[in-house]
Amino acid sequence: MEAQALALLREVSRLEAPLEELRALQSVLQTVPLSELREQAAELRLGPLFSLLNENHREQTTLCVSILERLLQAVEPVHVARNLRVDLQRGLTHSNDSVKILTLSQVGRIVENSEAVTEILNNAELLKQIVYCIGGDNLSVAKALIVEISSVSPESLNYCTTSGLVTQLLRELTGEDVLVRATCVEMVTSLAYTQHGRQYLSQEGVIDQISNIIVGADSDPFSSFYLPGFVKFFGNLAIMDSPQQICERYPVFVEKVFEMTESQDPTMIGVAVDTIGILGSNVEGKQVLQKTGTRFERLLMKIGYQAKNASTELKIRCLDAISSIFYIPPEQQTDDLLRMTESWFSSLSRDPLELFRGISNQPFPELHCAALKVFTAIANQPWAQKLMFNSPGFVEYVMDRSVEHDKASKDAKYELVKALANSKTVAEIFGNPNYLRLRTYLSEGPYYVKPISTTAVEGAE
Repeated sequence: MEAQALALLREVSRLEAPLEELRALQSVLQTVPLSELREQAAELRLGPLFSLLNENHREQTTLCVSILERLLQAVEPVHVARNLRVDLQRGLTHSNDSVKILTLSQVGRIVENSEAVTEILNNAELLKQIVYCIGGDNLSVAKALIVEISSVSPESLNYCTTSGLVTQLLRELTGEDVLVRATCVEMVTSLAYTQHGRQYLSQEGVIDQISNIIVGADSDPFSSFYLPGFVKFFGNLAIMDSPQQICERYPVFVEKVFEMTESQDPTMIGVAVDTIGILGSNVEGKQVLQKTGTRFERLLMKIGYQAKNASTELKIRCLDAISSIFYIPPEQQTDDLLRMTESWFSSLSRDPLELFRGISNQPFPELHCAALKVFTAIANQPWAQKLMFNSPGFVEYVMDRSVEHDKASKDAKYELVKALANSKTVAEIFGNPNYLRLRTYLSEGPYYVKPISTTAVEGAE
């Protein structure tokens, strides 16, 4: 089949108006697996197909776009960057939107590939052209690409700012259109993942502007459209930079997160819970939360309540946040931090260990795994090991392989056993016999099945 496709491709490159051949090639390509096309990638001559896009023929353009979409999936981004640069540049300025989108998606593949992107970055002229070509466009794909290109290096950010594209994006971020605002903040959050991106946003006063918009959100009836994105932005900024500095400089952020957990809207609660999980994922962030005192303890009680009573999706988000807040790497554990997590744990509910065990017994693998993740997060902390050991049947539950039926659950249980078995305090707290059982489980691996012994029974005939 791929031989037929290659023959048709050669035919197309010879002819001036190959409509019939293009139709045939399009239908053949639908039956050729991508793996086979990848094997023949070196033989794919795509230049002629790009050339056919330049003629003002609607059906021909549509067929070529469809064929190129399929064939380009088989070609490595590095090859596209090296050998099809001129075609991409032409495609970016094409009058037909489908050609532009095809080209932009290829630029996207290049930007996401560390080897291919250097081909663009080492060619200042090409990068500039890509940026300016995209600039003429208001497609959301183009905006997302601008952010991706800006994130690659300070130089690439410089091209994008000089072209006015980033400025336009930032204008829309603080503009009146709440839906555009929501899309823009996602893109700006991506930019904040890089050091040079954060520096730029800070210099331009963008972080202050976002903070001011959060302050004014109370009086805006449409704030629910963009507020979740703005809060997420700060959560990510805090963890990339310094939770303490960000929370001290922008107290409205922490205030808003606490407020959102009181909301009746599950979307708002979900974002608040996710953000608390991000903020509490490192020790500095945990200490920031600890400084809010009883407010945080009340918030934990709410998260515990939602973990038990909310929709399955929100339950999982709560459990993920709890795992993140409570995990402390062994080398960072101090008596103060351990006292803090122990006190927090008791704030979640009357009997948190039983709460999570109850959740883990529900017949939903995602919930089961999320509850096991909570146990794994605290498994290396001595106070949690004591709780587990003193909880009737808990040690047996950990050792029991028959509870988990699917791969994800078996993997999650294995991570829990590993966290316990590798802890320095578990032998003393669980006792040597249990410690040896944990080590045996660990060495047998996650998918071990105990052989069923068949004993002959006398007189069974």
